[in-house]
Amino acid sequence: MKVVVTGGAGFIGSNLCTRLLAEGHSVLCVDNLITGSTENIEPLHSHPNFTFLKHDVTEPFDFEANAIFHLASPASPVGYLDNPFETILVNSQGTHQMLKQARAQNARFLISSTSEVYGDPLVHPQTEDYWGNVNPVGPRACYDESKRLGETLTMEFHRQYQTDVRIVRIFNTYGPNSQINDGRMIPNFITQALANQPLTIYGDGTITRSICYVSDLVEGLMLAMFRPGTTGEIFNLGNPEEHSVLEFAQTIIQLCESSSEIRYTSGRIDDPERRRPNISKAQNMLGWQVKVGLKEGLRHTIEWFSSRTQQSSIV
Repeated sequence: MKVVVTGGAGFIGSNLCTRLLAEGHSVLCVDNLITGSTENIEPLHSHPNFTFLKHDVTEPFDFEANAIFHLASPASPVGYLDNPFETILVNSQGTHQMLKQARAQNARFLISSTSEVYGDPLVHPQTEDYWGNVNPVGPRACYDESKRLGETLTMEFHRQYQTDVRIVRIFNTYGPNSQINDGRMIPNFITQALANQPLTIYGDGTITRSICYVSDLVEGLMLAMFRPGTTGEIFNLGNPEEHSVLEFAQTIIQLCESSSEIRYTSGRIDDPERRRPNISKAQNMLGWQVKVGLKEGLRHTIEWFSSRTQQSSIV
């Protein structure tokens, strides 16, 4: 199958490209490299079914596809706060461009949305029918609200043109190919712990997160795209195992055998107090399950970050 992955040089996108190639698909990876990295896809260039195109998907381009994974967008606070207009445009205009291509080519379409569409949720855990509690004018709105608009565009193409679409709301994900300096919790904690520096916690450490290892997330994306009966559906994908930020910090210090201490600083604006997906729909409709445990996933991620740190020091 001919598959296009926008944002394919990013964290999740590069892992998805690897999985698609392993299953025999032909992959066109499209990325403008604002937050993606050529290092993430360097091992794929030798694969005969892999093609990379540096391009901004807000602008039209020609391609053939049976399926389109639309993952293009800055996704970390550092990424979208540094690039607010690019974030807004890729999730609106870029989504529109990809949907038009999906309609014209009768291709399957999947948009990677985000748990941020729930904002600081008043319902816990979050189910797909919850409309969210989002600040439309706050500093995170460039990401939160543009993702919500991307969902709207996607469903309108389904309603108006019967385009074969599905929406996946991705909760916190971690693993190899993460951006080391992207400002997210797990990369921050691991890089600080490996350097025996204080781990910075925003707030008092009681806010919670649920983190999913990237291979589990990619499996969910594959099922959502290719499993029959998913057209027009919305799925939460994430790990429902919830821990406080302080617990994550303590676990990472232990696994890194680090001498790091914990340092508290002021909380981030509009940072959700609790975040945990209800994944019953994905379990029932997709047969999807979380397989990688927290410590196993963190060990793999720490090993990857450690190798990257060693390479940087050699260079």
